[in-house]
Amino acid sequence: MSDVVEKTLTALPSLLSFDSQPGAAKLSSTSKLASLIRGITELTSKHEEEKLIQQELVAIKDQVSSPNTSMRQMKELMVRAIYCEMLGYEASFCYIHAIKLAQQGTALDKRVGYLAVALFLHESHELLLLLVNTVLKDLQSTNLIEVCMALTIVSQLFPKDMIPAILPLVEEKLTHPKEIIRRKAVLALYKFYLIAPNQVQHIHNKFRKALCDKDPGVMTASLHIYLQMIKENPEGYKDLTGSFVTILKQVVGGKLPMDYNYHSVPSPWLQIQLLRILSLLGKDDQSSSEIMYEVLDESLRRAEMNHNITYAILYECVKCIYTIHPKDELLEKAAKCIGNFILSPKINLKYIGLKALTYVVQQDPKLALQHQMTIIECLDHPDLIIKRETLELLFRITNGKNVTVIVEKLLDFLRTSKDDYTTIDLMGKVAEVAEKYAPDNKWFIATMNTVFSLGGDLMQPDIPNNFLKLISEGFDDGEQDRMLRLFAVDSYVSLLQGEPEKLPQRFLQVISWVLGEYSHLREDLEPATVVRLLAHVLDLKQASSETKSWVLLAMTKLCEGEAAMSVLQGVSETYSSSMDTVLRQRAQELQNLHLNPELWARVLPRDAFTEPLEVDSSLSFLDGYVSEALAAGAAPYKSPHQRQEELAQAKAVSMEPYGLSLPISMSLSSLDGRQSPTLLSMSSGLSGDSTDHSHKAGTTTLKLDKVKRVWGREGYLAQRESAVVEVPSPVHSADQIEEVGISQDPTPPPVADQEKQQLASSLFVGLGSQTSSSLMGKSEPKHQRLRKKAKDPVSSSEISKQTSNSIFPPPISVDNLLCNSNMDPKNHGVHLSACHVHKDDTLVLLVFISNSSNSDVHQFIVQVDSGDVEVSCLSESPVEELRCHHVEVCQYSLTAKRPSVHLEVSGLVSFNMPDRTPQTTHFSYKLPLPSFIRPLELSTEEYGTMWLAFSHDTKQNLTLVADVQDSLRATLDVLERKLHLHVVAIIGMEGIVACRLLPDQPCLMHCRVHGGTLAVWLRSPVPDLPDCLLYHCQRALQEV
Repeated sequence: MSDVVEKTLTALPSLLSFDSQPGAAKLSSTSKLASLIRGITELTSKHEEEKLIQQELVAIKDQVSSPNTSMRQMKELMVRAIYCEMLGYEASFCYIHAIKLAQQGTALDKRVGYLAVALFLHESHELLLLLVNTVLKDLQSTNLIEVCMALTIVSQLFPKDMIPAILPLVEEKLTHPKEIIRRKAVLALYKFYLIAPNQVQHIHNKFRKALCDKDPGVMTASLHIYLQMIKENPEGYKDLTGSFVTILKQVVGGKLPMDYNYHSVPSPWLQIQLLRILSLLGKDDQSSSEIMYEVLDESLRRAEMNHNITYAILYECVKCIYTIHPKDELLEKAAKCIGNFILSPKINLKYIGLKALTYVVQQDPKLALQHQMTIIECLDHPDLIIKRETLELLFRITNGKNVTVIVEKLLDFLRTSKDDYTTIDLMGKVAEVAEKYAPDNKWFIATMNTVFSLGGDLMQPDIPNNFLKLISEGFDDGEQDRMLRLFAVDSYVSLLQGEPEKLPQRFLQVISWVLGEYSHLREDLEPATVVRLLAHVLDLKQASSETKSWVLLAMTKLCEGEAAMSVLQGVSETYSSSMDTVLRQRAQELQNLHLNPELWARVLPRDAFTEPLEVDSSLSFLDGYVSEALAAGAAPYKSPHQRQEELAQAKAVSMEPYGLSLPISMSLSSLDGRQSPTLLSMSSGLSGDSTDHSHKAGTTTLKLDKVKRVWGREGYLAQRESAVVEVPSPVHSADQIEEVGISQDPTPPPVADQEKQQLASSLFVGLGSQTSSSLMGKSEPKHQRLRKKAKDPVSSSEISKQTSNSIFPPPISVDNLLCNSNMDPKNHGVHLSACHVHKDDTLVLLVFISNSSNSDVHQFIVQVDSGDVEVSCLSESPVEELRCHHVEVCQYSLTAKRPSVHLEVSGLVSFNMPDRTPQTTHFSYKLPLPSFIRPLELSTEEYGTMWLAFSHDTKQNLTLVADVQDSLRATLDVLERKLHLHVVAIIGMEGIVACRLLPDQPCLMHCRVHGGTLAVWLRSPVPDLPDCLLYHCQRALQEV
């Protein structure tokens, strides 16, 4: 904290220009502002702060009132007053002096004066009138600084009734020779348009000139106005579509100055603004959309996924593509982009993917089918934001077939939610889908009961109101209406017979109304029984006056005849003398109607809700009374919304000072994010979420005394084989998965996976067939078992014969490649399958091509390519002819171009049948990142040197392997075995691990056992490698 204070005090002089002398880089130790800041940071209680601020305000008040105070002193006094107001203490005596400072003195004095005015006053403040003449004078000044300050204060403070006085001068600034003046003038007009659009309608042509301004800053400022105007009237600006497209092309093409670039991305915020405008102009307009297709394609292509700002551009591109008139090619690319987001291990990118998918499914719900399992996994994600956005997605795809499962998921989250906003939002969603898609009356009543019970008194009033309206109005089917009401009565009687004291107040009100209206539908239920249950509710201590009023009204409806006469008399006598006027009125009504059955029948007839009511919504019968009151000087009526706005404006800003974020005893060296983990323990605050501050500064290093260094370059590592064949995860196809030669019974899927698939089939039912267009350009794979083909003329001996001369050992198992063609394997007899083989310096892909037909296949061409992987052919000669009942093997060396969770290889196979008919088929093969990971053997010294040199890192807590004596070693053994890592050293509760991504991209990992979890910190010179490897570490430990 002391460092923060010192940096703040160092920066203040240059910002506020207290001293224009050279070398005045710091506030002096005797500066009163510096003393105030230091004094506040050293306080230990709120009471001491209040005392100090009050003393400071008294001193400031005395000095600003003194005639001997110089302008330089007045500037510092204003800044001290600003600081006090920021902490929530009123300094209204300074307001008039701030206006005077803005009116007098040099440009630097006016700068502080305008700053103080902007922070002190609001649009409806009475002192703002004193500033109008000053602003008018400064707008006509020849000093650019004064004009800029005047335009800034106009944009911030001036209300709509002052706009006519300054609008002509602001319009003139649109033609000013200086770009900064034109830009600030456009922003001022944008503010005018927001608060009083009718007053700037006549200068729309000048907005168009600003859009074509030669300065990019002025053009960018004009986009704010156009975005707002196009939202309100898109049809009026269709003629500007070509202009916006041209601007976006120039921006994407890098035609703007380098000053507008952010992380080498050309004007990203300008791109986002233009994409939003184009989406509004192209919606439901094919001609306008066709103009945009080219630039949208270019934006998608140039926005590579390598930085947060490009992710924002891609998100806006996707939204724009799905908003305008559709084009298949763009939709496919946008769908692939969404898929990349959703499958990303980074939480922020996954959230963007879910957000985009939630937007997309409103146009086409079938697209959610392609990532069912990923969405299911997100339901159990530890991050609440991810889980909440997933529930939002499920809400968007709800239909009559999956409503029960989705509502159950929403209610499960509602039961554990601690956030009031989330609770209110989910209650509204559950009530909406339950009312819209309820499969039967019983389910609807049970679901709404759960909503009322969980939501409590947080729910919006429209939820119980809509529910009661639905109960009363019913449907077209009279028998269904009767059954619905009967279900409600049975349910509510059971609840009141149980523990009504646990029910929320609004739920008790709903119960009271339903029982008062419809308890007579249950023939075996006596009115006296219902009256006694309601009387018990009146006796509850937590029952509010409003709830008691509902209960008394319900009892009034049930007071026919002699039912529970003693109870009714006791209730009416008790509340006839109540201090609450509403309860007293209800008690009097109950007493009088109970004694007069004829009056009761006329006042409260059953089924009266079916009769239409005439309502005078304008309350015209009160016009005479209102006129007399206004004539007598009464204040005009203000709506609750207006009153709330006035209260919000009158409220002073109150900000609590920050407390210390770190213990005083902690060494500042523990905050150095560049320390090597071989020298610094993770307990020094570098272990991500698991931070332990209990260690002192002197004990943060690993103790290596008397420890034998046995983990050198050679180490105690078993000699690895030169090549290891890995059975890859299944490659899925629309055809049956075939196995060539060797039969192997795979392990059945875990129970958890089966449960997830069953849940997915329940959640996504009704959205379309499983073969619908995929977000990734293909259908989501189905988990199928590998099984032996029944009658395959190709024997295993032939495969062995083909691979015996190869440098690679025969594969353990092969997978059918994903074929995407019109060919029928049963007719042409050509089958594709593959596996991959691990080598120390590469990954070898073996593609097996078998011809089970009785004819030779000619002009056989195999092409393999990938955007993620570097592919080189290892076969001595390409396959040109495939003989009948024969197998050919193509060998390819693969190395990763850039890290990704999964890397995909695609290819094309073409050949001619004996009748010269050409055939073509596409295939793809997905490889997990660990297939390209190899151990990196290092010494601890080399590890420490490399750690300090790497800049890209990520941190996370992982689950330890349980039920073992040495959980750290067991966990690292699992990661070493599954991900091909190299454990450099394990010392105590810490370990260091190294690996490399083929061919030579290193990644280091530091692990520490803390609080029952494994705190992991990964570093690499490659940006995305730590995140991708961390994802597979999580998956590997989850599978244990």
